[in-house]
Amino acid sequence: MITVIIPTRDDEERLAHALAALAPAAMEGIVRDAIVVDAGSRDGTLLVADAAGCEVVRGAGSQALMAAVDQARGDWLLFLAPDSVLEHGWQGEALGFVDRAILAGTARKSAATFRLRRAELGLGPRIAERMASFRTRLFAAPYGEQGLLISRAYYRGLGGHRDLAAMADVDIGRRIGRRRLTMLGAHARVRGRPTGGGAGRAVRNAACLALFVLRLPPRLIGRLAAQG
Repeated sequence: MITVIIPTRDDEERLAHALAALAPAAMEGIVRDAIVVDAGSRDGTLLVADAAGCEVVRGAGSQALMAAVDQARGDWLLFLAPDSVLEHGWQGEALGFVDRAILAGTARKSAATFRLRRAELGLGPRIAERMASFRTRLFAAPYGEQGLLISRAYYRGLGGHRDLAAMADVDIGRRIGRRRLTMLGAHARVRGRPTGGGAGRAVRNAACLALFVLRLPPRLIGRLAAQG
């Protein structure tokens, strides 16, 4: 039913955790296959993918993702970051969404994402979780770590992800639109990696989101997101 697509680059440990969380759904037949889209890993990422029985597409960007979609066995796609571990019970939420979309005849015009949960303790991560929920509900702009569940037909109809540096996930969320994007009750727990950039990066990301809301040309926004 669902093909999971995970873009990677030197994500050996993170990928192992992400794939382990998919195992129960695979045994239940909900996850039909998993495809790793690898942008030149030099660690053991591909060994982990092979051990888990994943198909591998080599490359990066929109063309590599669409090549993975071409190989997908499922009618539904779940794009997932290697940093994200789907928490227990996610498959029931996903299956319920898919069933409702099929019965309502909206499978070709609806998508879903998970709630963000940061692994770290403290106030900062809790604020980040609330901000992610706010972005998703108000602007249809989930983070890539929240995952994207979408039918293959709808993904193709949208033209897939665009090559927009860090804003590709925001861009496709905005093209789906707030009314067509459902935030599921299940969480994607992020096993974060240091990204750097501090307050300057946060301000730049907020500015890019504002420009998306104002419908400026996506490639112009992508260049701004790639700076720094």
